[in-house]
Amino acid sequence: MDARFTRGKSLVLERALGRPRSELSLAAFALLFSELVQYCQRRVASVAELQARLARLGHHVGLRALDALVARERPGRRETKVLGVLLFVKGPLWRALFGREADKLEQANDDDRTFYVIEREPVVNTFVSVPRENSSLNCAAFAAGLLEAVLGAAGFPARVSAHWHKGTTLMIKFDEAVIARDKSLEGR
Repeated sequence: MDARFTRGKSLVLERALGRPRSELSLAAFALLFSELVQYCQRRVASVAELQARLARLGHHVGLRALDALVARERPGRRETKVLGVLLFVKGPLWRALFGREADKLEQANDDDRTFYVIEREPVVNTFVSVPRENSSLNCAAFAAGLLEAVLGAAGFPARVSAHWHKGTTLMIKFDEAVIARDKSLEGR
């Protein structure tokens, strides 16, 4: 190969696509996310609007994160069952985005469409100081938007919302068509 093309080759281009080590420090993430929350907070009038804006921003991140993660974790394979995609979310997705696996994954007792991803201390809430007048603010709305985008792009449309319960709980409510498809796949 010509010397002009090999000189100054970037180390990033030399690395394999397989499992990269986490290169973003927690302090950098905390600073960036705190600034993101402050930016959004200056442009809204209520806590509900702030959470909606954080969810929209999380949605954008989720769409991009899924492509990269699926290429690394599951090349040539995609999930077809609800439980499989939820285990993917709880494990590899959460580990890639937040540095560790989600604490719990539960299904609602009374509804087969509803699942919960439980985080006792989510990273997105750890480094954001919330004023007393906004005490109901849950910055995990960002993670809820992110998760909603990932599930939708993976072919499992759902509504995801963040709630204060057992720490922070992300409530996932799948569309009826997803559950019907899952039940038909079990029957095969």
